[in-house]
Amino acid sequence: MALKIYTRTGDKGKTSLIGGTKVPKSHIRIESYGTVDELNSYIGLLNDHLNDSHTKDVLKEVQDRLFTIGSSLACDPEKEPLMKIPDLKEEDITFLEKEIDKMNEVLPAMKYFILPGGHVAVSTAHVTRCVCRRAERICVQMQEEGMFVEPIVIKYINRLSDYLFVVARYAAHLFKVEEVAWKPRV
Repeated sequence: MALKIYTRTGDKGKTSLIGGTKVPKSHIRIESYGTVDELNSYIGLLNDHLNDSHTKDVLKEVQDRLFTIGSSLACDPEKEPLMKIPDLKEEDITFLEKEIDKMNEVLPAMKYFILPGGHVAVSTAHVTRCVCRRAERICVQMQEEGMFVEPIVIKYINRLSDYLFVVARYAAHLFKVEEVAWKPRV
């Protein structure tokens, strides 16, 4: 028999963290991993708009790391040490940095602020970056409110937003579209 997608357990606005702790669906911990899930979905959409196989492969790796992050955020931190949750590693951050550096080697130096636009892949990368920054803000807020968040999670999400910004620029380069420069009114 197939597993049912609906359980009805959340019909009254509560859900369970990994470990069984019940919390309201409006809890910031739910918001954090929900936003990471949204980010993961946007990365999938971005990937669908790209034609560069290397970048597509990197984004698949990022999606895997985001599932790891979502698992970490979905845990009751007091029960998590007893569970086997996949780990995020410092090498995951170094990997993003190396990818940023590789793309920047072929990109022109930035001489102005860039507006999202020019190609659907570029715009999608910028939307994805914005969702990433929101995920980061939520995790930082949790930390500031005394809720445990692995410090490496915040570090990874921060670096990922940098990576996504460069992917937006790189996509413009690959699709041979001019970046949209912000020209402020004076």
